[in-house]
Amino acid sequence: MNTVSATPSQMHTTRGRIWTWVMIITAAILIFISITEIINTLFYDPYGDEHFLFTLGGILADVGIGKLTFLMFGSLAVLLMMGLPMAFVVGGLGVVFIYLVGGPTMINIIPTRIFPLMTNPDLAAIPLFIFMASMLERAGLIEEMFDVVYKWMGGLNGGLAAATILASTILAAMVGVIGAAVVTMGIIALPAMLKRNYDHKIALGSIMAGGTLGILIPPSILAILYAVVAQQSVGQLYLGSVLPGLLLSGMYIGYVVLRATINPSLGPALPRKERVNTLEKLKLLVHLIAPIILVFLVLGLLFGGIATPVEAAGVGSFGAIVVAIMHKRFSLKSLREASITTARASAMVLWIIFGASIFVGFFILQGGQTFITEGILSTGLPPYGILFLMMIMLVFLGMFLDWVGILLLTVPIFVPIIKSLSFDGILGGPAVPGDVEILWFGVLYLVNMQMSFLSPPFGYALFYLRGVCPPEISMATIFKSSLVFLLIQTIGLILCIIFPQIITFLPSLAYG
Repeated sequence: MNTVSATPSQMHTTRGRIWTWVMIITAAILIFISITEIINTLFYDPYGDEHFLFTLGGILADVGIGKLTFLMFGSLAVLLMMGLPMAFVVGGLGVVFIYLVGGPTMINIIPTRIFPLMTNPDLAAIPLFIFMASMLERAGLIEEMFDVVYKWMGGLNGGLAAATILASTILAAMVGVIGAAVVTMGIIALPAMLKRNYDHKIALGSIMAGGTLGILIPPSILAILYAVVAQQSVGQLYLGSVLPGLLLSGMYIGYVVLRATINPSLGPALPRKERVNTLEKLKLLVHLIAPIILVFLVLGLLFGGIATPVEAAGVGSFGAIVVAIMHKRFSLKSLREASITTARASAMVLWIIFGASIFVGFFILQGGQTFITEGILSTGLPPYGILFLMMIMLVFLGMFLDWVGILLLTVPIFVPIIKSLSFDGILGGPAVPGDVEILWFGVLYLVNMQMSFLSPPFGYALFYLRGVCPPEISMATIFKSSLVFLLIQTIGLILCIIFPQIITFLPSLAYG
């Protein structure tokens, strides 16, 4: 008798269906109870003191902050591991715990947490920058850009991998969205490198490392969110992230070129017959003029203090349409698709912002910030030891949680701790002035989020790339290819900690 065992994908699908049905049944039960309570309250007992749901209000009022921390974050971890979307889980749990701890009257804090975010003008830049990215992607400019950089650098050993990283760096300055960058470069650059017999680890690693630069290089969406939560200037944060972004990009390129120079078989140069001469290279640059002018225009308006982030993003969105028209790639279909992509991505980000604000705001109101601060400070670690502990915690969280959720769950708690510490220099490096500590920590946070995207086993970039890889490339190969670039990111992070001027130089030059 022949037996057929289930494959891992089939088992994963089965488990997913089971959890889906569990959540559907649970939701149906809760809806039934809620409707019953509403009917009872409206028609039978207006005060509702004896109804089931109303008796739960304040049931956790006497629970200490230690147990409450375990209950809140434990419940969040369990629900997220079940595969439920963070956009709804974190806000839903926040509302539930507000009711269970404080009763009906404490529900009033929900609008007080959401309204200030709804009226924050900087958040309007998020959908505009996402639209700019979506429009440029649909205009076909990414393919043209890679083709130009590829022909410029293809004559070097490792030139295709270096071209991929350089193109990703330029792309990061145009889109600022990680998923789009990794997937797009995977579709465009990976087949070209595999065709030239590039080492799989170098090819895959260069795509993932280059793609994650969108977290750091302006106009990063995450930087806008950090600035809003930490009450930091978006322009200063953007300026502070420029040099670290270019540093990491240069380190990536230096690594692949050095490896391929030592062992040319890892990254063969293009055959001479496929290379182009200097005149043809200069002609190719015409394809990059419009998008590069757009990037410099947007960032120049922002850095020069001429426009606010929202105004600069508006100029960028309009400019993306103009660039698409100039390249004869504009259509009503592409405009509609870009608009739908923007609406979906913006809705996801904003729902997570609102939900996490409720969850963390209530936790802080109950004394959670003081509890965690005292817990971290009681370790007896020096300031830089506490900083490294935070960095490790962020990398760990990045393996499991969405980057927006990590920011909103950790930054409101970490920033006051950073403010309370003095960083007087480490390993002979200079001290960090108190007035730029939050800016410095913000850029370190952005670099750290890059690391979380590459960290096995659950880094997002690993799975973005897996979706566009040929079937013969295993997940284990993708994991291994990320490790060297993860080490390079760690070195870059340490350099930014030891030499804070890498972060603070441009903001101090522009803002004094």
